[in-house]
Parts: sequence; structure tokens; C-alpha cells
Amino acid sequence: MSLEGGGDLGRSSRTTHPTVGRAQHALCTAVVESAARMQLQRLDHVSLNVTDRARAIAWYRDVLGLPQLNQPTEDDEPVFLGQPGLQFGLFQAQRESPAREPESSGLRHVAIVVDDLDAAQERLRSFGVEFRYEDHGNALSVYFGDPDGHVLEITKYVR
Repeated sequence: MSLEGGGDLGRSSRTTHPTVGRAQHALCTAVVESAARMQLQRLDHVSLNVTDRARAIAWYRDVLGLPQLNQPTEDDEPVFLGQPGLQFGLFQAQRESPAREPESSGLRHVAIVVDDLDAAQERLRSFGVEFRYEDHGNALSVYFGDPDGHVLEITKYVR
């Protein structure tokens, strides 16, 4: 696609846009080419600071069914639960965070895909976890918090 006015898609993509200098265009091209070589594969893990690591380990293990993968010896070492592509690293927080207002900056939620949303809801209910159901059109989801208030989403794509 051409960056030059006129919309001629047959022109070279190396053509410079009239309002973008050649140096900027070269930099943009280098960034795009570098990103293509980087080849991100998948999310490895989400690290969370928790107020009571033993409680959090039990919750992620029991409620979400994630296996514990290691046994750290120090507070600053994470405990990993899950499997590749779906892993949580739990760190013992060194101090409590101030209360965060809804819709403020920061992590909004962590979403996990399931095959059977009904089974996930039954499991959450069996552990007394309150959740909110949403129909997004292309997916059905439930939202809930872990013991430290980190919001999680369990979702099933339907379209």
C-alpha cells in the first residue's frame, strides 16, 4: 500500500507520504520489519503481587484448578501455577496497594478461554465465588475477583 496521496495501491510501499519525512518513513519501515522478525508466540505468564501468598496459591489451585509448578524458598521468588500459555506467577507483596478506583489505569483483567462456560460457572458457584455474566456477541464471559481483587474473566467464544 502506498503512503502517498491518491490511494494507488499498485505503487511501491517505499513511497513517502507528503507529510512524513523520509527519515521518519525509514524508521517506521525498520520498526515494522523488526517486529515481523521478533515473532511473538504466546503469553507466558501473568505475575501478580498478593497480600497472602498461601491463600492465593490455594485459591488459584482449588478454584481455577491450576497445578503448582514450583516451591520457592524466599518471598521474592514467585510461585508459578498453571501450564505454558496459561500461567500465573504469585509474588508476596511487600506492602499493600491503595484502593484502586473502577476504570482507573492499571491492569483491567486477565481473560482465560474455556470450552465449557457452564461448567466454569458451576465450579465458581461451588467455591462461593460471585461473578458477573456478560454476552459480548462473539463471546460469553463471567467476571470475578481473586482474594486480592485482581479481576479475572473466563470466556467462551461462540462466533
